[in-house]
Amino acid sequence: MTSRQPVRATDRLSSSEADDVLALAAAAGHVDGVYPLSEDVVLRVRGDVPYQGVHLLSYAGDRLAGYAFLEDASGELIVHPDFRRAGVGTGLLAAAGPGPMRFWAHGDDPGAAAFAAGHGFQRARVLWQMRRSLLEPLPVIPLPEGVTLRSFRPGSDEQAWIGVNARAFAHHPEQGRWTLDDLLSREAEPWFDPAGFLLAVDITDTVLGFHWTKVHPASGDEPAVGEIYVLGVDPAGHRRGLGAALSVAGLKHLAEAGLTVAGLYVDESNTAAVKLYRGLGFEVFTTDVNYSR
Repeated sequence: MTSRQPVRATDRLSSSEADDVLALAAAAGHVDGVYPLSEDVVLRVRGDVPYQGVHLLSYAGDRLAGYAFLEDASGELIVHPDFRRAGVGTGLLAAAGPGPMRFWAHGDDPGAAAFAAGHGFQRARVLWQMRRSLLEPLPVIPLPEGVTLRSFRPGSDEQAWIGVNARAFAHHPEQGRWTLDDLLSREAEPWFDPAGFLLAVDITDTVLGFHWTKVHPASGDEPAVGEIYVLGVDPAGHRRGLGAALSVAGLKHLAEAGLTVAGLYVDESNTAAVKLYRGLGFEVFTTDVNYSR
């Protein structure tokens, strides 16, 4: 049996280590049917955003057997399918340290639930991926009076958007703390398209809300999916019905671009958003679970 090396902690991955982590994630995703890392963690693995958090690497010989990322006692953990049930995950948790901690499990997998329970973690938060067909008619929901839509202008709208996003997601543990670097890193991604980043503005061009869409290319049996990437309304300038109108406007943009499926992520506990999306024809497609200790 290949001997395991001590877990190594680093604040920055080398290019070969980053390749190892992404290969590990791909192998786990192939077996489990769901990719195990969030977009945010992938950007940190690739070094596309300034350093935040710590990377934990568990090698067996020259192969990466497990990986975890932690930032502010919250993170993600993966074990290679070839090294499961061999103590790799337990070793990563031990290296992460004692005390309160949260980990995301992508997909509501019984194995992840058993591992979490066995190490003192409880199910604390549920994130749904919801989907609907874009071949079905969309409702007609007009914008509130005095509000118009325009596309995001790179190099001009960043600070205004950061402010609205922070206020709209003030109580959201991830989205509400986005910085300018987080936004600019997305603007540098191949998928970024300002035409699909819709801003709702008033007569003074003040940003009242936004619907940022993202297109995921088709892969294997999975069709291309147009995502409601981030949808927010500034509570300081809230206009009744703006969230629903923005939702439909973004979905219409995706449908006109030729997409046939739309998706989004929403907290199960966000009853207002769930009600809005169910009313627009979305149903639960997959589930991610956050476990807390």
